[in-house]
Amino acid sequence: MNIDYNKNNGLVPAIIQDASTHKVLMLGYMNEEAVKKTIATKLVTFFSRTKQRLWTKGEESGNVLNFVGMKLDCDSDTLLVQVNPKGPTCHKGSDTCWNDDNTQSFGFLSDLETVIENRKNNAAEDTSYVASLFAKGINKIAQKVGEEAVEVVIEAKDNDDKLFLDESADLLFHYMILLQFKGFKLNDVVDVLKSREK
Repeated sequence: MNIDYNKNNGLVPAIIQDASTHKVLMLGYMNEEAVKKTIATKLVTFFSRTKQRLWTKGEESGNVLNFVGMKLDCDSDTLLVQVNPKGPTCHKGSDTCWNDDNTQSFGFLSDLETVIENRKNNAAEDTSYVASLFAKGINKIAQKVGEEAVEVVIEAKDNDDKLFLDESADLLFHYMILLQFKGFKLNDVVDVLKSREK
């Protein structure tokens, strides 16, 4: 890896990212010695600009960053360091230095999951379709998932891709409602899938 240390007095910015959730946890700086130590020890080490020395993240708190991998940007002067964090990353006790929770995000699906959860929690005054399903209970929700699954199978055997995708979206949507009714989230299903990795 040809890192360009010349642009910033021997230092390069190191963006720290959780290898599983892909959340950005913090930003630090590394010099050549810090990069070598990180790779050798498998613990992320920075160069502290205030202390003017190397420091391994978590050397006092125990909240280390276990090194997974490293990528160099297109200008060869910024690192993306992927890690498995042990404990909170920020010295103030939060998961990230931006005070975000370090949880897996599925983009639009996570937003949709939040909407479904809000409709579930406010079902009494909500007149939406989702709230009406929660009001009807587990039998109706499970029945809808079953109906949508059958429709996906039927459309899979035909050649209409639009209908297949429409039914797939309906199935996923109703399955997310069922998960919420049962008290689970997409992350719970992902955890099960990850546990099956070989």
